[in-house]
Amino acid sequence: MIRFDKATKRYPDGTVAVDELELEAPTGRITVLVGPSGCGKTTSLRMINRMIEPTSGTIWLDDTDTASMPAHELRRQIGYVIQHAGLFPHRTIVDNVATVPFLLGTDKKQARSRAMELLERVGLDPAFAKRYPAQLSGGQQQRVGVARALAADPPVMLMDEPFSAVDPVVRDQLQDEFLRLQEEFGKTIVFVTHDIDEAIKLGDQVAVLRVGGTLAQLASPAELLSRPVDAFVAGFVGRDRGYRALGFAASGELPTHEEPTVTLGRPAPTEADGDLVLVVDDQRRPQGWLDVRRDGRPRDGDAVVTEADLLRGGTLATQGGTLRAALDACLSSPAQRGVVVDGEGRLLGTLTAREALDLIEGPDRTRA
Repeated sequence: MIRFDKATKRYPDGTVAVDELELEAPTGRITVLVGPSGCGKTTSLRMINRMIEPTSGTIWLDDTDTASMPAHELRRQIGYVIQHAGLFPHRTIVDNVATVPFLLGTDKKQARSRAMELLERVGLDPAFAKRYPAQLSGGQQQRVGVARALAADPPVMLMDEPFSAVDPVVRDQLQDEFLRLQEEFGKTIVFVTHDIDEAIKLGDQVAVLRVGGTLAQLASPAELLSRPVDAFVAGFVGRDRGYRALGFAASGELPTHEEPTVTLGRPAPTEADGDLVLVVDDQRRPQGWLDVRRDGRPRDGDAVVTEADLLRGGTLATQGGTLRAALDACLSSPAQRGVVVDGEGRLLGTLTAREALDLIEGPDRTRA
């Protein structure tokens, strides 16, 4: 557990970055700090490991006042991940990950063995171990940064916008990997981001800070979206918070209809309902949609369906998932029919946006 007890940071020029912050980050959970520029997110984070010393107040690590500990001993208990990974350019990837165990006196062979294990845990090919940071992509470097923070098995991890420097696709993959790792390791994590979508996706609880470093609201993502405490929080969370809240509402059993399909690599049909037919692979996993007409004319029925023929962009809804996923699958589909799959990604059928909206409205609500 990490607890801020009236923690304040005031600089000599009178600027108050954090003002009597009262906040608790529970053990084994992810607490996300989010807010506009100048709200003290990073300052608050760095006060935990005393990279920035509080002016007044107390920060507790379990039952210990962090100010009572030598800073180097405190930091050995805390993993730290920053935006650009902060890797040592002259060290190989495996030795970057093993840095803290080396410093703690762990045998080099044992430390490198543990580093290799962690590289696999964060989804990196062991072949990267002997490379240098400059030889890796931004997303790969961030994975190394996470592995390095885990190497000493710290109970606490601080993460300062670790995924903000990579493209949206890689960022989404890193977020998913991060959640998988947290399910496995169960660390106490304080995570800073400026992105409310990232905060809602990753946080067990989200702390929204105001400019000047005061706490506006601390709540679960679902509560934050459905019951913002004031106009500032409502504005920061965004106008589409009602749609985001659907991401926390279970869909229940989605009504599905049988959908005609064609298998990738097989001959294309010459006609279909609405000129679009769903393409699946040999395991019945949806791959995209095929327009059976070209330039207004039917396709050659002998031509096989290839990857180049596919219309992509539609998302998939998993049976028993969320209402947001179901509605998004319908709205993003080129055929205006949401594709529903089972837990293994195999096709179950499709549903319409009207059917998804009926689930959202519920049986006791009147349509607008």
